[in-house]
Amino acid sequence: MRAVWKGAVTFGLVNVPVKLYSATEDHDVSLHQVHDEDGGRIRYQRKCEVCGKVVDYKNIDKAYDDGEQTVVITDADLKALPAERSREIEVVEFVPSEQLDPIMFDRSYYLEPDSASSKAYVLLRETLESTDRTAIVQMALRQKTRLAALRVHGDVLMVQTLLWSDEVRAAEFASLDEPVKISAKELDLSKQLVESLVSDFDPEQYVDEYQQELRTLISAKLEQGEGIDTAATFGEEPEEEAGGEVIDLMEALRQSVAAKREAGGATGTSSGAGSKGTGSKGTSSKGTSSKGTKKKSTSKSSDSPKKAAGTRKRAASE
Repeated sequence: MRAVWKGAVTFGLVNVPVKLYSATEDHDVSLHQVHDEDGGRIRYQRKCEVCGKVVDYKNIDKAYDDGEQTVVITDADLKALPAERSREIEVVEFVPSEQLDPIMFDRSYYLEPDSASSKAYVLLRETLESTDRTAIVQMALRQKTRLAALRVHGDVLMVQTLLWSDEVRAAEFASLDEPVKISAKELDLSKQLVESLVSDFDPEQYVDEYQQELRTLISAKLEQGEGIDTAATFGEEPEEEAGGEVIDLMEALRQSVAAKREAGGATGTSSGAGSKGTGSKGTSSKGTSSKGTKKKSTSKSSDSPKKAAGTRKRAASE
């Protein structure tokens, strides 16, 4: 990994030199645009509307237009801002970890000690662990002042940038203002359905199925050309079984619970094949075979890409 920032964590008179690394990366297949008639690559040019010339990126500045006049902001102007010159991750307070709402989390970064001795780094890490606190910090990163949470991840300190309070929208929906009555039986059945799906979260058992299938499609086109047989590559689309949509909530809950019980019994006598007809996408409990986001081989079998809607209808008709 390559460090994207260097500085120091400061709290009180304690100074912890660190390097900052991006903790996440994008795994999506990179695609570009082409003309549908001849396959020619589509390219975008940065053209000046005054002189008509194509402008190199190094010759582009930023500007603000208030409707009457335009103010040009150069890179030198931005670098001269006091906040941009700061190389500190300043701890402003320590808060109980449970007070941080995950909706505010933005980007994640690892911190590595950047000094001959890591004692101050380890001290801060163990202090946060022993007090079950998260440090709220402020820092300048990539031409923005960031509010962030400094916490422990394994044996590493990490910073998760936070959205500012005015960047989180209020959830105001008129449809939720109407009073709704939930019966005790409905709540009980709903809880039973939840219990049938209880598991310990293991992110490694899930995969990005869309990207997996996209890579399969690309490989097939590279080997077979444009006229590939999608049915042979991905399998035939399953036909929807007879039976209408379930619109009664109680009946839907009963059938969902029954379907999960049958799936649990089937997995006890087979290697998971029986659960595919009833397990909803990405919701099976750990240890059962499920469609969708659970990990599987990249070589698709003929029954791989089932639709969630078809699955729900089959559960309703049983």
